[in-house]
Parts: sequence; structure tokens; C-alpha cells
Amino acid sequence: MCCPWSRCCGMGDFRPRTVWLGHPEKREQRYPRNVINNQKYNFFTFLPAVLFNQFKYFFNLYFLLLACSQFVNELRLGALYTYWVPLGVVLLITITREAVEEIRCYLRDKENQRVPADMIFLRTSERNGSCFLRTDQLDGETDWKLRLPVACTQRLPTAADLLQIRSYVYAEEPNIDIHNFIGTFTREDGDPPVNESLSIENTLWASTVVASGTVVGVVIYTGKELRSVMNTSNPRNKVGLFDLEVNCLTKILFGALVVVSLVMVALQHFAGRWYLQILRFLLLLSHIVPISLRVNLDMGKMVFSWMIKKDSKIPGTVVRASTIPEQLGRISYLLTDKTGTLTQNEMVFRRLHLGTVAYGMDSMDEVQSHVFSPTHDLPTSRAPAATKVRKTISSRVHEAVKAIALVHNVTPVYEANGVTDQAEAEQHYEDTCRVYQASSPDEVSLVQWTESVGLTLVGRDQSSMQLRTPTGQILNFTILQIFPFTYESKRMGIIVRDESTGEITFYMKGADVVMAGIVQYNDWLEEECGNMAREGLRVLVVSKKSLTEEQYQDFEARYVQAKLSVHDRSLKVATVIESLEMEMELLCLTGVEDQLQADVRPTLEILRNAGMKVWMLTGDKLETATCTAKNAHLITRNQDIHIFRPVTTRGEAHLELNAFRRKHDCALVISGDSLEVCLKYYEYEFMELACQCPAVVCCRCAPTQKAQIVRLLQERTGKLTCAVGDGGNDVSMIQEADCGVGVEGKEGKQASLAADFSVTQFKHLGRLLMVHGRNSYKRSAALSQFVIHRSLCISTMQVEGCVVICFTHYSTIYTMFPVFSLVLDKDVKSEVAMLYPELYKDLLKGRPLSFKTFLIWVLISIYQGSIIMYGALLLFDSEFVHIVAISFTSLILTELLMVALTIQTWHWLIIVAELLSLACYIASLVFLHEFIDVYFITTVSFLWKVTVITLVSCLPLYILKYLRRRFSPPSYSKLTS
Repeated sequence: MCCPWSRCCGMGDFRPRTVWLGHPEKREQRYPRNVINNQKYNFFTFLPAVLFNQFKYFFNLYFLLLACSQFVNELRLGALYTYWVPLGVVLLITITREAVEEIRCYLRDKENQRVPADMIFLRTSERNGSCFLRTDQLDGETDWKLRLPVACTQRLPTAADLLQIRSYVYAEEPNIDIHNFIGTFTREDGDPPVNESLSIENTLWASTVVASGTVVGVVIYTGKELRSVMNTSNPRNKVGLFDLEVNCLTKILFGALVVVSLVMVALQHFAGRWYLQILRFLLLLSHIVPISLRVNLDMGKMVFSWMIKKDSKIPGTVVRASTIPEQLGRISYLLTDKTGTLTQNEMVFRRLHLGTVAYGMDSMDEVQSHVFSPTHDLPTSRAPAATKVRKTISSRVHEAVKAIALVHNVTPVYEANGVTDQAEAEQHYEDTCRVYQASSPDEVSLVQWTESVGLTLVGRDQSSMQLRTPTGQILNFTILQIFPFTYESKRMGIIVRDESTGEITFYMKGADVVMAGIVQYNDWLEEECGNMAREGLRVLVVSKKSLTEEQYQDFEARYVQAKLSVHDRSLKVATVIESLEMEMELLCLTGVEDQLQADVRPTLEILRNAGMKVWMLTGDKLETATCTAKNAHLITRNQDIHIFRPVTTRGEAHLELNAFRRKHDCALVISGDSLEVCLKYYEYEFMELACQCPAVVCCRCAPTQKAQIVRLLQERTGKLTCAVGDGGNDVSMIQEADCGVGVEGKEGKQASLAADFSVTQFKHLGRLLMVHGRNSYKRSAALSQFVIHRSLCISTMQVEGCVVICFTHYSTIYTMFPVFSLVLDKDVKSEVAMLYPELYKDLLKGRPLSFKTFLIWVLISIYQGSIIMYGALLLFDSEFVHIVAISFTSLILTELLMVALTIQTWHWLIIVAELLSLACYIASLVFLHEFIDVYFITTVSFLWKVTVITLVSCLPLYILKYLRRRFSPPSYSKLTS
């Protein structure tokens, strides 16, 4: 339901907003339609806009050519279609490819039905009075988050009663923070008026998905003020380095075209209307700038993208940016997320530590025996000391397990299994029908562990929780307060009342860095947290505090008052909660492991051997990130590690950088806070040192810092970067990198949808880069050079006097298929490319397409064009038309032979392309009788002259190629022999 809202003045810069609900007289003005989510935006309005944007350039060029037709005729250059048809083909192919990309994006955006605007949650149809929300498109997390409606509106008999109450919502100014919200809900028609504080738990942000049931809410933000819109950055238009290099070569060719045209006019001593002669030669020799180069490259990119998607060895891979597949063959820096990318984001409980005793996976049966102990009575007389110890440990274990089973936001959900319906399953707590929903896989793993040792979470709603003991007894707890986990507090708490005893207990768990100052003094917490982190475990500290009824009532009054505050609510609420967080009893430490993805170690080894430097950017703590880097062999066993000490000032950063400079071939581990200080004062020095490291690990790294690191690497090194991630917090990094790769994992599809390439597992990155990236780059280089060679050959012959009309269709028909078939060529097999990643390292030098190779192909083109032209002039008998027949046939045979000599791995389609082109030429001789003497080409004289010219143009090049392979073979030659 949408309602109007207005600004209130006189409160400084805060400018609160009010949303009115209820009486019709207060709803005369309607709220503006949501211009982003509610506009009539469908395929039939979308496609014409895309096509118009592409076709408008074609129309402009078309009418320009028509206007110039008289001018072209005056220059006597032949039919106008010989100029605008090739241009039209280029534009048509480009338009088609861009339109296909846009349509795919549109279809991806329409995959899910989502909340249309930012709303306050008023009512739900669910019986437990709450709902779960998936925020994968907002923050990248796929775990369900609990959302609570406004209590007074949820209690209304029906949703229609919402229109009969008089109330208003106070909402804070729009901001980008998706994890916090401040507002109040006031109902004025009650006696007394009802005031409820609103927090993030009462919101339904746009682009989220409701798990089940129906919800009713009031819209507070739309359009550009949506949290999702404010957190979305416009991705930059990525142009591949290869395209920039080709553009540079094209500019050189255009310069050559101008110079040649001026020389041709100068040879005529600038006689007559020399300026028209310059234009005539610019059009006549326009083949020097190959217009078909763009067509071939675009079509080649489409073929490369299709090959990637159809590769059965990397199933599920999607190419979302088909314009940059060759970028994958030149990556120098790979930046990767940790959780969900290198690891599975599937938490497994590994360790319970009580200070004096620790329980691992091999000793969980002891924990289970303590939980199964029926009582903790007084010791017997036979072994008083031993029994007392057993009683103490048993009590501590039991209390620790109970705390872990209570302090969380997990909700058990019962689903029908075909035999028991949902209501019956929930009533009897059927284990086979129960699944856990939570906002974090860590919490689910902890609750699953307590179930495995005998204490099972069987029920939960907004106000109560039920645990089942090993004997089948149900323990009922009333939830008095919940303090959710936030990235700022790094902890969560819950206050519950045991219904059987009436005891009120405050349980809390959180990161050791914050819990160390909350729990009572001890001498083992810091040491054991460090030990567990070095084992790669994510550590949580669990504590408790008993409260009397008077203590809780005093706290509740202060807490409710703080939550109703409009100004500085977060600070006031935190202050009240911190009054409880003192001298808490330390119960235990828990350690969960996030296991590595399949084949992460060999994949990272392949990438490292290929010459890439891998940087891991993660939000986890330093010890966990370092351990994961070692476990994944990102940092090798024999490699030294420099852990950058925490720095806060310029002087500290200077000293630490000097200490780091004295180390060589050393991996770097640095926190986000220290990184920020270094980049603030010593950006150049830090990046220079970091780029020399074989591996870098940045922990406690914010999403904006990830994107900043990518940008600095591009600016400082000039090398290509590839960013890999799976969550919404990786989107900025992925969009900033030259190649962004999204992994479809536990954290949703936001990174996948924002990336240029999407894979299902990290291990697929090896084949994507080593095979497809390498092949795409080398094939694009060969293709572009052959197209340039083909154009320069005919241009050389034109300069030397051949009639242009005879060669109009040369580049579009007779040699198109063989040259384009180079996209199927490969120097080594895919298995060899994966086995020897050092082959990839050669591509980082950019040698397949460089000024050197360009100059070589220019010389080859001039040589072959001259041989063909002057050979035909030298060997023709009496009629000029014989020159055309000899030179034209020699030119086509030369190009076909050059393609054949360049091919390294023959494909059946390449053979078909060669034969098809030759057949097209032979068949076309019937229609070219005006330019070619058909009877002459059947004579022996014609055959030997064409043979001699073709051999002279090709044989020396073949000999040089053989000698080069013989005395200076390429790196892959031994692998193919």
C-alpha cells in the first residue's frame, strides 16, 4: 500500500519524514508512482529503444552517402554500393550483437518477483507473526533474514483494518546504509497513543524476496532514494586492451592511406583539381584501412563466447560481456574474495574450547555424554575428587551447549514430506521435516551441532523458543530481548526467561576482539583464539550473565526509551546495552571451519605458474585469512610472510614500510585499516612494494577498498586485472577490474549478474584463462593480422595500377571463410595448455599482436602485392584483360596458401572453408567474363604463369618460416612434436 509523505522543517539538516495512514481525508494526494519498479517497462517498449540507439548511426551514414553520391560519381570511382554495402554489413553485425546482449540483460532482470519499493513491514499472513527475507540482490547473502512486522498493526484482525486506523510513520532521511534504519510508528487513535520504534528488522527493502506467505507494508522510499539504487554504481563500459591496440594500428593504416594519396598526387605534380584527386585516391585506396576487420573481430568474439559456454569441462559458465573474451588471455593480477569463492561457505563445527579442556571432532561423543547426563548431583563417597571434577566439567559443557542452542537468530521450519502435513509435523516436532533458516551459515552450523550432541532447537517464534533434551523433555524459554549482530558491534545477544525456573539470563556471543573486554578476566582467551584462528577456524566467544527481575525491568525501561529516540538512537541504544555487557561469565569458544572449494590448490598453482600474481581480499580477521591463504597454497610452505603491523599514523606507516622494504620475495598480509593509512600517506611506495610480492592478503577489507585496490593496480602497473567474487560486497571490485568473474555460490547471484563472466566453481577459472583466454587472444591476433594483410595486398596492387572494380568482392567473398576460419586454429591442445601454464606467461608480453608483428605483415603484404602485380604485367601476352586474370587468380591462391601455411592444427571446417572459397571463385568466373577471358584461363600459358607468380610470392615466406622454426622455435613447439 502506497501513502503520501511530507517533509517537516525546523529540525536542522535531519529533516524527518512522516507517512500518514488511514482516513480518506488525509489521503487526498497520491504518492508519486515508482519510476523504477512500477513503470510499464516490457519487451515491446524495450527492444525498439535499443534498436533505435544502434540504427541511428546507420541512418546518418546512409543519408550522408546519398548526399555524396553525385560527388562520388564525379570522382568516377564506380557504383556507390561498393562503399556503403560493406559499411552497412559492419554496422548490421555490430547492432545485432549489441541488441542480443541488451535483450539478455533484460531477461536476466526479469527472473525474480521482488519487493518493489522500500517499505515498513506492517502485517504478514504467517502464523508465527514474522517472515523471512532473502537479500541476495542487495548484499549478496542468500541466507534468510528474519523480519518482524509492527506489533500493533500485526494484531489487527484483518489487513483491511489498516485503512481504519489513524497513524503515521517517522522515517529517517534516505541513505545508503542497508543494515540500519531509524524510525518510529505512532498510532494516534488509541488511548493512550501507541509508539513503537522501527529498526532494520521492520523493513522490507526493494529487490528482496519474501520467503513465504504475503506481507503488507507502507512505502517510505522510491525511485532514486531506494537503498538498492543508492548502493548501485554505474558500471564502466569496458573496452578490451586488444581493441585499443587494433584501433592504434588502424590509425597508423589511415595515416599511411593519407600519405600514399598525397604521394600519388605529388607524382602528378598537383596538376589540375589536385584536391579532388586526393579525395579520389583516398576512396580508391580505402582498402588500406580494412573495414572488414571490425566484422571479423566481432564475429570472432561471438564464436569465442559460444565456445566458452559450450565447454562441457566448465559447465554452467556464462559469458555476459562477449566483447572482451581475449582479455582473459593477458591477465597479470588476479584478485579474489575468500569466503564463498576460495571456500565453500559451508560451515562445519570443529572445536569447542572450555579453557581447561577442548573437544574436537574426534571427541564429540564425550560432549554428547555430558549433555545426556540425567542430573548433576552430589558426588558419591567412592571417588569424591574424581566425581567432583566430572560434575564440574559436565555442568560447564551442559551450560555451554545450552548457551549455543539459545543465542542465535535461527528458526526451525517444518515442511510437509508427503506423509505428515505441516501442522502435524510442527506439533510433534518431526525431525525429518525440519530445516533451519538463518541469516548466517555460521549460526546454522552451531544449531546443527547442538542437535547432534542432544540439545535440539525444535520451535521458535517472536516471543518464545523450545529446546528438546535427549530424554525428550521440552524446555520452554521466553524471548525477552534480542540484540542482532551488526558489522559495527561484531556481536549478538539475547535475554531469555526459563519458564521452568523463572531465571532470566543474558547470553552473548561475538568476535574475540570485542568480547575480550566484555567477559571477566582470564588468562587463556587471547592465546586460544589465536591458536584456533591459525588452524583456519572462525572463532566465536560465548558468555552469559544472570539477571534478577528488578535488573531486567530497569534495563527494559531504559532500552525502550532509547529505541524511541529520534536523534542519536544508535548511540543511545548501544549505551543502554553496554550497561549489561560487563563482567560476563566466559562459557566457551566455538570454532567452525569454512572448507576450501574443490581443486582450489591446483588451480592457484596453475595461475601462479602462468605468471599471475594472486591477491586475496577478504573481510575476515587476519589469522583466519592467513591460515586460509596457507591452506589454499596461495602462500607456499617455504615462503616468508610479512604481517604488516597495525599502523594509525604517518610515522608508524613509514617505519613499517621500511621494515617491509628490507625483505625480498615475501608474501604480504595487511589489514584494511593499515592499508588505508598507507594509501593515504605513501600510496606510490606501498603499491611499488606490494606489486613485487608473490602474493598479497588484505584482511578486514571493505568493499570500497577492494575496488580501490583494483583501480590502483591498473594505474600503477598498466597491467590487466581480473577480479573474482561471489557476493554483493564483491560487485564493485568485479566491475572495476578489466575482467570480472562472478562465482555462483551461497551468497547469491549478484556478483554473477554483475560480472563479465560467470562460473559455478573457482576451479573453472583455470580452464577459462589457460585455454579459452589464451586461444581467444592468439586467434584474434592472427585474424586481425591476416585481415590487414589481405587488405594491404590488394591496396598495393591498386597503387601499382590495377583496376579497382575487378577486386571489389575480393575481401568479402573469396577469402572471407578461410581467414575467418583462423578462429578455430590452436597451437596446442587444451590438455597441454592446462598442464603447462607457463605457455600463458608468454602472452603477457603482448607479442601475438605488436608493432613488430604489424610491420612484418605490412612488409609481407607489400612484397606479395608487388610480386603479383609486376609478375602479371611482366608475363601478360597481348591483351590487358589477361593481367586481370593472372593477378586476380594469383592473389586468391596466395591468400589461401598463406592461411594454409599459418594453420597449426587443422580443423575440418578449415578445410571446408578453403575448398569453398576456391569453388566460389571458379563458379564466379562465369559471371566475370567482362573482366576475365574465360578461354584464356583454360590454357597452359595461364596455368604456368599463375603457378610461377604464386610460388614466388609464397615460397620465400615459407622457407623463412621453416628456418625460424628450425633455429628459433616457439615455446610450444616441443609440446606439439
